[in-house]
Amino acid sequence: MKDYNKILVVVDPTNDKQSALARAIELASKNQAAVTVFLSIFDFSYEMTSILSGQEREAMRQGVIAQRKAWLEDILMQYQDSGVDIQSEVIWHNRPFESIILHAMEGEFDLIVKGTHQHDKLKSVIFTPTDWHLMRKAPVPVLLVKEHDWPVAGKILCAINVASEDDDHQTLNGKIIEHAQDLAKKFDAQVHLVNGYPGTPVNLAIELPDFDAHTYSETIRMQHEQRVNYLASNYGISTDYCHIKEGLPEDVIPELAEQLDAELVILGTVGRTGFSAALIGNTAEHVIDSINCDLLAIKPDGYKSPLEED
Repeated sequence: MKDYNKILVVVDPTNDKQSALARAIELASKNQAAVTVFLSIFDFSYEMTSILSGQEREAMRQGVIAQRKAWLEDILMQYQDSGVDIQSEVIWHNRPFESIILHAMEGEFDLIVKGTHQHDKLKSVIFTPTDWHLMRKAPVPVLLVKEHDWPVAGKILCAINVASEDDDHQTLNGKIIEHAQDLAKKFDAQVHLVNGYPGTPVNLAIELPDFDAHTYSETIRMQHEQRVNYLASNYGISTDYCHIKEGLPEDVIPELAEQLDAELVILGTVGRTGFSAALIGNTAEHVIDSINCDLLAIKPDGYKSPLEED
């Protein structure tokens, strides 16, 4: 994988503590990378003030932008001796996720870093959070940061999919592991692999009296274990660090992340959009709300953001 030479970090205007910025500076110092601190703001009231002329509304917008730039500069003061090249950018845009992705594409950034928090489950179905939009639509890796520190000799957990042996899945698995191993070298961490395999379908056990559920389950487990171990051996990862567990990925991954006290979970994500995506969601979207550590979401090679087609 290529290094993160250009990092775009999204700050939270409602919070003076910027965990994503701290993480981005830490990553940048390990990669000799440049950081752009990005803030997208919008206030509908400025657009709807009919008593003001267009010129006056623009002047008000610029005033708000200037205030936010000054606020950002104050925050960045603590990093002036970090040795990292830090720029800042404040723009006026009514769709934060879109402005972030477009800026990342136009600036050819290698990584988007953003703080995250627990999402309200019901609201998430109706109003997709910016985090989810980024995981679905950003063509570059997205690192969602929580409060959990990255300790020395920590653990990075790679969620891999071995249910299919097609080239696309294999390539994405390899990409996930390569990102993990690159970060592990820089932060002296261990790389672990996790895979969830499906349990025995209940209807088979009911409809087929002679069906041997235990043998079926063991066959599936062994098949997944062989594939995970083969993948691990290709990347020099010990089978001691391979975890094959029965269950859905969105359940297995958070459970193991907590058990290992992982500092980072890395998984692949596909860009589903539309109503079905809101209701079904991606594994990454379920996982991010269930873990107490950072999550790095990676797209398959050749992924094209829907924003590129607009």
